[in-house]
Order: sequence, then structure tokens, then C-alpha cells
Amino acid sequence: MAQLTVRGLDEKLVKKLKMRAARNGRSAEAEHRAILQEVLAVADDDWWERARKLREEIRSVYGTLPDSGRDRAEMIDDLVRRDEERAGAAKPRGD
Repeated sequence: MAQLTVRGLDEKLVKKLKMRAARNGRSAEAEHRAILQEVLAVADDDWWERARKLREEIRSVYGTLPDSGRDRAEMIDDLVRRDEERAGAAKPRGD
């Protein structure tokens, strides 16, 4: 197995780790492993489920939000149209 050394930790953080380990009946090293496992080893399915729940929560608060990709495309079309209109207005008229 791989080893990990973490240097430069705040003493308060180390104390909290040791207190959490004691509450859970583990060594500080075992607690550190458990924290890393809990935070980093989340399955992709869990991530997608959390994302789905977050979308539902946002939708319940704000309703259905507009598609920003479509809004961006419409904004770009408007800018291009304005540029074309300005370019057309700036052309000198032939007599």
C-alpha cells in the first residue's frame, strides 16, 4: 500500500482529527484514512445522484432556469447583427 505524509498542518486541525478519531474509536491514522475514503472515493453514480438532487433543489427554489447556451447564442447573433448594421451604415454611398 502507498503511504502519505502530510506536513505543515495546523495544530488545531491535528487536535480535531485526534478528537474525531477518539469519538470513532480509531487511531488518528485510521481516522485520516476514513476521511480520505469518505471524501475522495465517492462513486460516480453517487456524484450524479447528488447533482440530480441539487438540480431539483435549485428548480424548487428558482423554477426552471433558461438554457444559458441558447441565451449566449442569441446574444452572439444580436452582436453580429449590430456589427453588420454598423458596417452597412458606415459605408459611403455611391453617387
